[in-house]
Amino acid sequence: MGRNNEIPRNVLICRFSALGDVAMSIPVVYSVCRMNPGTRFIYITKPVQQSLFVNPPENLIVLGVDVKNKYKGVLGLRRLLVELKEKYSIDALVDLHEVLRTRIIAFFCLTRGIRLSVIRKGRLNKRALTRSRNKVMLPLLSSRARYREAFYRLGFNMDQDFNGLYGSGKGDPALFSEITPPKQNGEQWIGIAPFAQHKGKIYPPEMMEKVVAEMSSRPSTKVFLFGGGEKEREILGSWASKYPNVTSVADKRHGFPVELSLLSHLDIMVSMDSANMHLASLVHVRVISIWGATHPYCGFKGYQQKESDIIQLSMTCRPCSVFGNKPCLRGDYLCLTGINPQVIINKITSILNQKADGR
Repeated sequence: MGRNNEIPRNVLICRFSALGDVAMSIPVVYSVCRMNPGTRFIYITKPVQQSLFVNPPENLIVLGVDVKNKYKGVLGLRRLLVELKEKYSIDALVDLHEVLRTRIIAFFCLTRGIRLSVIRKGRLNKRALTRSRNKVMLPLLSSRARYREAFYRLGFNMDQDFNGLYGSGKGDPALFSEITPPKQNGEQWIGIAPFAQHKGKIYPPEMMEKVVAEMSSRPSTKVFLFGGGEKEREILGSWASKYPNVTSVADKRHGFPVELSLLSHLDIMVSMDSANMHLASLVHVRVISIWGATHPYCGFKGYQQKESDIIQLSMTCRPCSVFGNKPCLRGDYLCLTGINPQVIINKITSILNQKADGR
Protein backbone atom coordinates (compact mmCIF):
# COMPACT_ATOMS: atom_id res chain seq x y z
CA MET A 1 0.00 0.00 0.00
CA GLY A 2 1.48 3.33 -0.91
CA ARG A 3 0.89 6.57 -2.79
CA ASN A 4 3.87 6.20 -5.11
CA ASN A 5 6.61 3.83 -6.17
CA GLU A 6 9.50 5.73 -4.61
CA ILE A 7 11.59 3.75 -2.15
CA PRO A 8 11.06 5.08 1.39
CA ARG A 9 14.13 6.59 3.06
CA ASN A 10 13.25 6.19 6.75
CA VAL A 11 11.29 3.05 7.56
CA LEU A 12 9.80 2.19 10.94
CA ILE A 13 9.53 -1.55 11.71
CA CYS A 14 7.31 -2.85 14.52
CA ARG A 15 7.55 -6.23 16.25
CA PHE A 16 6.84 -6.31 19.99
CA SER A 17 6.00 -9.99 20.33
CA ALA A 18 7.69 -13.07 21.78
CA LEU A 19 11.42 -13.58 21.49
CA GLY A 20 11.19 -16.30 18.86
CA ASP A 21 9.13 -14.10 16.52
CA VAL A 22 11.63 -11.25 16.80
CA ALA A 23 14.53 -13.66 16.20
CA MET A 24 12.80 -14.98 13.07
CA SER A 25 12.63 -11.45 11.67
CA ILE A 26 16.39 -10.84 11.90
CA PRO A 27 17.50 -12.66 8.71
CA VAL A 28 14.93 -10.70 6.72
CA VAL A 29 15.60 -7.33 8.35
CA TYR A 30 19.39 -7.63 8.05
CA SER A 31 19.00 -8.66 4.41
CA VAL A 32 16.70 -5.80 3.46
CA CYS A 33 19.02 -3.34 5.22
CA ARG A 34 22.08 -4.56 3.33
CA MET A 35 20.28 -4.64 -0.01
CA ASN A 36 18.96 -1.08 0.48
CA PRO A 37 21.83 0.97 1.94
CA GLY A 38 20.17 4.25 0.99
CA THR A 39 17.31 3.65 3.44
CA ARG A 40 17.47 3.94 7.20
CA PHE A 41 15.48 1.34 9.13
CA ILE A 42 14.28 1.88 12.69
CA TYR A 43 13.17 -1.32 14.42
CA ILE A 44 11.10 -0.93 17.61
CA THR A 45 10.63 -3.88 19.95
CA LYS A 46 10.54 -4.76 23.64
CA PRO A 47 13.45 -3.26 25.63
CA VAL A 48 14.72 -6.69 26.71
CA GLN A 49 15.05 -7.78 23.07
CA GLN A 50 17.10 -4.83 21.85
CA SER A 51 20.44 -6.54 22.55
CA LEU A 52 19.41 -9.52 20.42
CA PHE A 53 20.45 -7.58 17.31
CA VAL A 54 24.16 -8.44 17.32
CA ASN A 55 26.38 -6.94 14.59
CA PRO A 56 23.54 -5.02 12.89
CA PRO A 57 23.89 -3.38 9.47
CA GLU A 58 25.00 0.26 9.58
CA ASN A 59 21.61 1.52 8.43
CA LEU A 60 19.63 -0.32 11.14
CA ILE A 61 18.67 1.36 14.42
CA VAL A 62 17.08 -0.88 17.05
CA LEU A 63 15.10 0.75 19.84
CA GLY A 64 13.71 -0.92 22.94
CA VAL A 65 10.38 0.77 23.54
CA ASP A 66 8.37 0.48 26.76
CA VAL A 67 4.81 0.30 25.44
CA LYS A 68 3.44 -1.01 28.74
CA ASN A 69 4.38 2.03 30.80
CA LYS A 70 6.06 4.99 29.12
CA TYR A 71 4.02 4.71 25.90
CA LYS A 72 0.96 2.99 27.30
CA GLY A 73 -2.44 3.20 25.61
CA VAL A 74 -3.63 5.05 22.53
CA LEU A 75 -2.24 8.41 23.57
CA GLY A 76 1.08 6.88 24.53
CA LEU A 77 1.40 5.20 21.12
CA ARG A 78 0.47 8.46 19.41
CA ARG A 79 3.20 10.24 21.37
CA LEU A 80 5.66 7.48 20.43
CA LEU A 81 4.99 7.94 16.72
CA VAL A 82 5.21 11.73 16.99
CA GLU A 83 8.61 11.45 18.67
CA LEU A 84 9.91 8.90 16.15
CA LYS A 85 8.69 10.91 13.16
CA GLU A 86 10.28 14.07 14.52
CA LYS A 87 13.62 12.40 15.23
CA TYR A 88 13.89 10.04 12.25
CA SER A 89 11.63 11.60 9.58
CA ILE A 90 9.64 8.37 9.27
CA ASP A 91 8.05 8.04 5.84
CA ALA A 92 6.93 4.38 5.92
CA LEU A 93 5.86 1.73 8.42
CA VAL A 94 6.34 -2.03 8.11
CA ASP A 95 4.10 -3.73 10.67
CA LEU A 96 5.51 -7.22 11.23
CA HIS A 97 3.18 -7.89 14.18
CA GLU A 98 -0.37 -6.87 13.17
CA VAL A 99 -2.01 -6.73 16.59
CA LEU A 100 -4.07 -4.01 18.29
CA ARG A 101 -1.04 -2.04 19.46
CA THR A 102 0.60 -1.90 16.04
CA ARG A 103 -2.75 -1.27 14.34
CA ILE A 104 -3.07 1.87 16.45
CA ILE A 105 0.41 2.97 15.37
CA ALA A 106 -0.56 2.19 11.77
CA PHE A 107 -3.70 4.33 12.06
CA PHE A 108 -1.70 7.32 13.24
CA CYS A 109 0.74 6.72 10.38
CA LEU A 110 -2.08 6.89 7.84
CA THR A 111 -3.37 10.16 9.32
CA ARG A 112 0.10 11.64 8.78
CA GLY A 113 0.58 10.44 5.23
CA ILE A 114 3.10 7.75 6.20
CA ARG A 115 3.09 4.77 3.84
CA LEU A 116 2.13 1.44 5.32
CA SER A 117 2.73 -2.28 4.75
CA VAL A 118 1.33 -4.91 7.09
CA ILE A 119 2.22 -8.59 7.46
CA ARG A 120 -0.39 -11.03 6.20
CA LYS A 121 -0.46 -13.75 8.82
CA GLY A 122 -2.66 -16.25 6.98
CA ARG A 123 -4.91 -16.80 9.97
CA LEU A 124 -7.60 -18.64 7.98
CA ASN A 125 -5.08 -21.11 6.59
CA LYS A 126 -3.63 -21.68 10.04
CA ARG A 127 -7.09 -22.40 11.41
CA ALA A 128 -7.65 -24.91 8.62
CA LEU A 129 -4.37 -26.59 9.50
CA THR A 130 -5.05 -26.84 13.23
CA ARG A 131 -8.78 -27.59 13.38
CA SER A 132 -9.78 -30.95 14.86
CA ARG A 133 -11.67 -32.18 11.77
CA ASN A 134 -11.04 -31.96 8.03
CA LYS A 135 -7.54 -30.58 8.45
CA VAL A 136 -5.86 -29.12 5.40
CA MET A 137 -2.39 -30.60 5.87
CA LEU A 138 -0.39 -28.36 3.59
CA PRO A 139 2.74 -26.38 4.48
CA LEU A 140 2.06 -22.67 4.82
CA LEU A 141 4.32 -19.74 4.04
CA SER A 142 7.05 -19.35 6.62
CA SER A 143 6.97 -16.34 8.91
CA ARG A 144 10.15 -15.13 7.21
CA ALA A 145 8.43 -15.26 3.80
CA ARG A 146 5.56 -13.22 5.25
CA TYR A 147 8.04 -10.68 6.59
CA ARG A 148 9.71 -10.44 3.17
CA GLU A 149 6.34 -9.86 1.49
CA ALA A 150 5.72 -6.87 3.76
CA PHE A 151 8.93 -5.22 2.54
CA TYR A 152 8.29 -6.14 -1.10
CA ARG A 153 4.99 -4.26 -0.99
CA LEU A 154 6.88 -1.04 -0.28
CA GLY A 155 9.07 -1.62 -3.31
CA PHE A 156 12.16 -3.05 -1.64
CA ASN A 157 14.17 -5.58 -3.61
CA MET A 158 15.72 -8.24 -1.45
CA ASP A 159 17.91 -11.25 -1.97
CA GLN A 160 18.85 -13.50 0.90
CA ASP A 161 21.88 -11.72 2.32
CA PHE A 162 22.05 -13.06 5.87
CA ASN A 163 25.01 -15.25 6.76
CA GLY A 164 24.50 -15.44 10.51
CA LEU A 165 25.05 -12.92 13.26
CA TYR A 166 28.80 -13.67 13.16
CA GLY A 167 29.09 -14.25 9.43
CA SER A 168 31.10 -17.41 8.77
CA GLY A 169 32.80 -17.13 12.19
CA LYS A 170 31.77 -17.52 15.81
CA GLY A 171 31.23 -15.31 18.82
CA ASP A 172 34.08 -14.19 21.08
CA PRO A 173 34.76 -16.89 23.75
CA ALA A 174 35.75 -14.12 26.17
CA LEU A 175 32.09 -13.15 26.39
CA PHE A 176 31.13 -16.46 28.00
CA SER A 177 34.30 -17.01 30.04
CA GLU A 178 32.31 -16.86 33.29
CA ILE A 179 30.21 -19.81 32.11
CA THR A 180 32.89 -22.10 30.69
CA PRO A 181 36.49 -22.06 29.41
CA PRO A 182 37.00 -21.95 25.63
CA LYS A 183 36.25 -25.10 23.69
CA GLN A 184 39.17 -27.52 23.53
CA ASN A 185 40.21 -29.57 20.51
CA GLY A 186 38.23 -32.79 20.40
CA GLU A 187 35.44 -31.52 22.64
CA GLN A 188 31.83 -31.74 21.53
CA TRP A 189 29.39 -29.19 22.91
CA ILE A 190 25.67 -29.95 23.07
CA GLY A 191 22.97 -27.44 23.93
CA ILE A 192 19.64 -28.61 25.32
CA ALA A 193 16.67 -26.24 25.70
CA PRO A 194 13.88 -28.44 27.08
CA PHE A 195 11.22 -25.82 27.77
CA ALA A 196 8.80 -23.60 25.88
CA GLN A 197 6.12 -21.10 26.74
CA HIS A 198 3.22 -23.57 26.53
CA LYS A 199 2.72 -27.16 27.69
CA GLY A 200 1.84 -28.38 24.21
CA LYS A 201 5.44 -27.70 23.14
CA ILE A 202 7.33 -29.09 26.16
CA TYR A 203 8.91 -32.55 26.05
CA PRO A 204 8.39 -34.10 29.52
CA PRO A 205 11.34 -33.03 31.73
CA GLU A 206 11.72 -36.50 33.26
CA MET A 207 12.19 -37.90 29.74
CA MET A 208 14.58 -35.17 28.66
CA GLU A 209 16.62 -35.82 31.79
CA LYS A 210 17.41 -39.26 30.36
CA VAL A 211 18.88 -37.56 27.29
CA VAL A 212 20.96 -35.27 29.49
CA ALA A 213 22.18 -38.20 31.58
CA GLU A 214 23.25 -40.19 28.54
CA MET A 215 25.02 -37.36 26.75
CA SER A 216 26.81 -36.17 29.88
CA SER A 217 28.33 -39.60 30.38
CA ARG A 218 30.20 -39.48 27.08
CA PRO A 219 33.88 -38.52 27.07
CA SER A 220 34.95 -35.08 25.81
CA THR A 221 31.34 -33.93 25.83
CA LYS A 222 29.88 -30.86 27.50
CA VAL A 223 26.17 -30.25 27.86
CA PHE A 224 24.77 -26.73 28.26
CA LEU A 225 21.20 -26.27 29.47
CA PHE A 226 19.19 -23.24 28.35
CA GLY A 227 15.97 -21.86 29.82
CA GLY A 228 14.41 -19.14 31.89
CA GLY A 229 11.93 -18.70 34.71
CA GLU A 230 12.27 -19.77 38.32
CA LYS A 231 10.89 -23.31 37.90
CA GLU A 232 13.03 -23.95 34.85
CA ARG A 233 16.16 -22.71 36.62
CA GLU A 234 15.43 -25.07 39.50
CA ILE A 235 15.06 -28.13 37.25
CA LEU A 236 18.06 -27.32 35.06
CA GLY A 237 20.16 -26.54 38.13
CA SER A 238 19.32 -29.94 39.63
CA TRP A 239 20.42 -31.67 36.43
CA ALA A 240 23.68 -29.71 36.38
CA SER A 241 24.35 -30.77 39.98
CA LYS A 242 23.47 -34.41 39.36
CA TYR A 243 25.38 -35.13 36.14
CA PRO A 244 29.03 -34.52 35.15
CA ASN A 245 30.00 -32.09 32.41
CA VAL A 246 26.63 -30.35 32.54
CA THR A 247 26.29 -26.57 32.93
CA SER A 248 23.07 -24.66 33.38
CA VAL A 249 23.11 -21.35 31.54
CA ALA A 250 19.78 -20.54 33.21
CA ASP A 251 21.45 -19.82 36.57
CA LYS A 252 21.17 -16.08 35.85
CA ARG A 253 20.47 -13.66 33.03
CA HIS A 254 23.72 -13.51 31.08
CA GLY A 255 22.29 -11.40 28.25
CA PHE A 256 21.88 -12.13 24.56
CA PRO A 257 25.44 -11.19 23.46
CA VAL A 258 26.85 -13.75 25.93
CA GLU A 259 24.39 -16.54 25.19
CA LEU A 260 24.52 -16.09 21.43
CA SER A 261 28.31 -16.21 21.53
CA LEU A 262 28.15 -19.46 23.51
CA LEU A 263 25.50 -20.87 21.19
CA SER A 264 27.73 -20.24 18.18
CA HIS A 265 30.31 -22.70 19.55
CA LEU A 266 27.85 -25.59 19.99
CA ASP A 267 28.01 -28.64 17.77
CA ILE A 268 24.29 -29.28 18.11
CA MET A 269 21.26 -27.79 19.84
CA VAL A 270 18.27 -29.83 21.01
CA SER A 271 15.24 -27.57 21.30
CA MET A 272 11.48 -27.51 21.35
CA ASP A 273 9.52 -25.35 18.91
CA SER A 274 10.74 -22.37 20.92
CA ALA A 275 12.92 -19.28 20.87
CA ASN A 276 16.13 -21.26 21.41
CA MET A 277 15.59 -23.04 18.09
CA HIS A 278 15.58 -19.64 16.39
CA LEU A 279 18.49 -18.22 18.39
CA ALA A 280 20.68 -21.21 17.51
CA SER A 281 19.64 -20.86 13.87
CA LEU A 282 20.90 -17.26 13.84
CA VAL A 283 24.44 -18.46 14.58
CA HIS A 284 24.55 -21.41 12.15
CA VAL A 285 24.07 -24.16 14.74
CA ARG A 286 22.30 -27.31 13.62
CA VAL A 287 19.12 -27.86 15.63
CA ILE A 288 17.30 -31.07 16.49
CA SER A 289 13.80 -29.70 17.04
CA ILE A 290 11.06 -31.59 18.87
CA TRP A 291 7.45 -30.79 17.96
CA GLY A 292 4.28 -31.72 19.82
CA ALA A 293 0.98 -29.84 19.51
CA THR A 294 2.49 -27.51 16.91
CA HIS A 295 3.88 -28.38 13.49
CA PRO A 296 6.53 -27.02 11.10
CA TYR A 297 3.77 -26.61 8.49
CA CYS A 298 2.58 -23.54 10.44
CA GLY A 299 5.67 -21.72 9.20
CA PHE A 300 7.92 -21.51 12.25
CA LYS A 301 10.76 -23.89 11.38
CA GLY A 302 14.22 -22.64 12.31
CA TYR A 303 16.14 -20.64 9.71
CA GLN A 304 17.93 -22.97 7.25
CA GLN A 305 17.34 -26.00 9.48
CA LYS A 306 17.05 -29.47 7.97
CA GLU A 307 13.72 -31.28 7.67
CA SER A 308 15.57 -34.46 8.62
CA ASP A 309 16.44 -32.98 12.03
CA ILE A 310 12.77 -32.56 13.02
CA ILE A 311 11.47 -35.09 15.53
CA GLN A 312 7.69 -35.46 15.57
CA LEU A 313 4.99 -38.11 15.60
CA SER A 314 2.53 -38.57 12.76
CA MET A 315 -0.87 -38.20 14.44
CA THR A 316 -4.23 -37.26 12.95
CA CYS A 317 -4.81 -34.69 15.71
CA ARG A 318 -1.57 -32.82 14.97
CA PRO A 319 -1.23 -29.93 14.78
CA CYS A 320 -3.95 -28.84 17.17
CA SER A 321 -2.54 -25.40 17.85
CA VAL A 322 -0.38 -22.74 16.20
CA PHE A 323 1.30 -21.80 19.48
CA GLY A 324 0.85 -24.94 21.64
CA ASN A 325 -1.40 -23.12 24.08
CA LYS A 326 -4.57 -25.21 23.70
CA PRO A 327 -5.39 -28.14 26.03
CA CYS A 328 -4.73 -31.59 24.61
CA LEU A 329 -7.97 -33.06 23.21
CA ARG A 330 -6.73 -36.55 24.09
CA GLY A 331 -5.64 -35.44 27.54
CA ASP A 332 -2.33 -37.31 27.46
CA TYR A 333 -0.09 -35.19 25.18
CA LEU A 334 0.94 -38.36 23.37
CA CYS A 335 2.48 -36.23 20.64
CA LEU A 336 5.27 -35.54 23.15
CA THR A 337 5.15 -38.39 25.67
CA GLY A 338 5.15 -40.87 22.77
CA ILE A 339 8.66 -39.83 21.67
CA ASN A 340 11.17 -42.22 23.22
CA PRO A 341 14.27 -40.47 24.63
CA GLN A 342 16.40 -42.97 22.73
CA VAL A 343 15.16 -41.47 19.46
CA ILE A 344 16.62 -38.12 20.50
CA ILE A 345 19.84 -39.72 21.77
CA ASN A 346 20.29 -41.61 18.50
CA LYS A 347 19.76 -38.45 16.46
CA ILE A 348 22.31 -36.49 18.50
CA THR A 349 24.81 -39.34 18.19
CA SER A 350 24.35 -39.58 14.44
CA ILE A 351 24.96 -35.86 13.90
CA LEU A 352 27.97 -35.73 16.21
CA ASN A 353 29.48 -38.73 14.42
CA GLN A 354 28.98 -36.98 11.09
CA LYS A 355 30.74 -33.86 12.38
CA ALA A 356 33.59 -35.94 13.82
CA ASP A 357 34.03 -37.59 10.41
CA GLY A 358 34.02 -34.20 8.70
CA ARG A 359 30.71 -34.78 6.92
